[in-house]
Amino acid sequence: MVEKKYPFSIREWSVNDRPREKLLAKGKNSLTDAELIAILIGSGNREESAVALSKRILASVNHQINALGKLSVKQLMDFKGIGEAKAISIVAGLELGRRRREEDAPVTSKIKSSKDVYMVMNPVIGDLEHEEFWVLYLTNSNTILQKKQISIGGKTGTLVDPRIVFKAALDFGATAIVLAHNHPSGRLIPSQSDKIITQKLKEAGTSLDIKLVDHLIISDKEYFSFADENIL
Repeated sequence: MVEKKYPFSIREWSVNDRPREKLLAKGKNSLTDAELIAILIGSGNREESAVALSKRILASVNHQINALGKLSVKQLMDFKGIGEAKAISIVAGLELGRRRREEDAPVTSKIKSSKDVYMVMNPVIGDLEHEEFWVLYLTNSNTILQKKQISIGGKTGTLVDPRIVFKAALDFGATAIVLAHNHPSGRLIPSQSDKIITQKLKEAGTSLDIKLVDHLIISDKEYFSFADENIL
């Protein structure tokens, strides 16, 4: 297939090939990822159109939208033609998409397996570029009472205060908890600190008669379950 050769300015393109006009005429599903990003940034630079610039940005992350969503404003500004305003537009647009995915996630009210935990928490923390530690608070029948963010860290770790975890458990009237945190690196092997905090929270829960059901380490596509691996 011969690639179309376009004039530099999008204004000189055929109406059907301009991203905004194409969306209006053919619908949002007709646009490529690069064309959607081009709409977000509005214009390119002196050497390339908004679409060409968007293609170059996508190529830098192997055309993976999830990977693009992990880039910071500063990282996006490294691309010629992307200033602070355009970088913020990209970050904001992709964050809206992430939040929509979270809202569209299947509603799971009862935890029956580690997969249920993953389905609840993956849309929340699966593709973040920093670590977050969350707790699911459960009834005696493992119905979810509440999910709560306990701490936010950097790219390699986050601190967890057991007092915060169990104060919330008592406030919610929970009789069981599930721990969940993400590894931005995608590496799912638990660290020594992961193992230590798991044991620490398990022991603290035992003294309060609050059972630790599982601890999941989550990435954007997979997870590791302490319970499934019999190391809880």
